[in-house]
Amino acid sequence: MKLEVKDIRKSFGDKEILKGISFSVESGKALGLLGRNGAGKTTTIRILMDVFHANSGEMFLDGEKFNPRKVQIGYLPEERGLYPKRQILEQMVYLARLRGVSKKEAIANSEKWLEKMQVSQYKDKLLETLSKGNQQKVQLASTLVCNPDIVILDEPFSGLDPVNSQILQDVVRELIGEGKIVIFSSHQMSYVEEFCEDVVIINHGEVVLSGNLMDIKREFGENQLVLSGVGMTAEDTRQMVEKQLADYVEVTGTSKEDVIVRLLNGVTRKQLLKRLTELDEFSVEHFETYKPSLNDIFVAKVGEEA
Repeated sequence: MKLEVKDIRKSFGDKEILKGISFSVESGKALGLLGRNGAGKTTTIRILMDVFHANSGEMFLDGEKFNPRKVQIGYLPEERGLYPKRQILEQMVYLARLRGVSKKEAIANSEKWLEKMQVSQYKDKLLETLSKGNQQKVQLASTLVCNPDIVILDEPFSGLDPVNSQILQDVVRELIGEGKIVIFSSHQMSYVEEFCEDVVIINHGEVVLSGNLMDIKREFGENQLVLSGVGMTAEDTRQMVEKQLADYVEVTGTSKEDVIVRLLNGVTRKQLLKRLTELDEFSVEHFETYKPSLNDIFVAKVGEEA
């Protein structure tokens, strides 16, 4: 399957929230849908879910007009919505039945996913009696109880300890391996890097970056290097670079111990390294290609206002 979103626009009153959102995602892949709070991610998801109607634009599934009511979609919202004073199995079966699943299959699916999430022992308990982490696992089990073809996960790892996070990671990998379409929205960039081949970054209702994550990283790291000197702090190295290497590089960032620089036009790595070895006050400790994290890229694209 291939889901395509083309030029989606949405306004509330006179305020335009989405300004032409476009992206696509295929079966067996996860798409990272990213953006700062208020960027338009949740509105986009709600349009996909047919909670909101777009003012304009189109959505397609395998080339046909996408009708969310004719496809099983599992949605884990950031704001959780299960009933705290109802038994877990009871409400999971109820939710599955609402989505057209037979009672027998709803019970079987509920027990299957509670077992996978390692919370089956609580199936007859009230949700409010569980810890926050176990409630989160029940939420995800409820998302998957209808055996969805499209899975939308909004901050799925929120509030989980490392052990429970690993259980969820295994489930997400299983969903991708089964050929589901997975849309993954999170501010925890390490998880997005773990699962997503492609990313879409939204800012103020517009797509500011999209594509294959490895290609994006390669482009962002092009002509950039990480430098540090033996016995020198990052600030010492930065000052040295700005004083001694202004004709070779420009500083683009710093980390705890290193300085990130970009080669100026016409300057090669070999020329820069030769110049560094000629400096009496500098002994090279690190000299390597800059490999940006998704967090670095995200901040570079949407963090200018912070």
